[in-house]
Amino acid sequence: MVLPLLVLCADSLMGRRELTETCGAVLAGQGEQAGFRLFPNYPTLRAYVRLLLDSPEYFTAFWNAMLQTVGVLAGQLLAAVPAAWAFAQFRFPGKKMLWFLYMLLMILPFQVTMVSGYLVLSGAHLLDTHWAVILPGIFSTLPVFILQKTFAELPKEVLEAARLDGAGNVRIFLDIGIPLGMPGIFSILILGFLEYWNAIEQPMTYLKTEALWPLSLYLPRMIQAEMASAFAASIVTLLPAVLLFFAGQENLEQGIVASGMGRAVKSKNREDW
Repeated sequence: MVLPLLVLCADSLMGRRELTETCGAVLAGQGEQAGFRLFPNYPTLRAYVRLLLDSPEYFTAFWNAMLQTVGVLAGQLLAAVPAAWAFAQFRFPGKKMLWFLYMLLMILPFQVTMVSGYLVLSGAHLLDTHWAVILPGIFSTLPVFILQKTFAELPKEVLEAARLDGAGNVRIFLDIGIPLGMPGIFSILILGFLEYWNAIEQPMTYLKTEALWPLSLYLPRMIQAEMASAFAASIVTLLPAVLLFFAGQENLEQGIVASGMGRAVKSKNREDW
């Protein structure tokens, strides 16, 4: 897992001639084997300078990816968090059937719903816009699944005490549910960022104008034009996801194990009793 990243870092520090000698034959499609160097013979930062100072197309793709990813995450906070709270704390007609549909949609790959999604977006005149990527991502079922498990394991005694003190459903959700469910909320934000920052199929299907393409579609084209800048761009693109993951790793782990934690404690208490 680490070896390709080390090779990527080394290649991004190589000059054009050295990079051509190492892997130019493979990237040019000549059917030859690539070289292997963990340390460049003549390291240089020229590719990073060219990328950051003389590549406006890269920054356009970067901000497109940021706009689409942040838009999806903001929408998921507004849609998935209340939906998960409703599934975890309320009883209403058709709840089991609706939850079954959520699970069914969660396991369906994008290829299954691609045509129907394309027709809906086309009918709404949203194709070839940022909304074509943002809106379907907002109503993803995975965040609801993760948060439902987190909210379902909240202490019932705390919720009942709040109701006895006169707190309504909205007050309980805002003052108790969200603070206690922050590990799960952070986990869906991190997982959602990693998913939509690297999304390829949705932008490739719904976006035709190159000016709207995110980094996931722009990077493959850079290899044909400038190999060294393409490797440097891959490193720069990797940094936001890596930094976010390490910054929120603890919250991500807590959110994933939150549902299992409560069950383990309850089982332990039964055994002790």
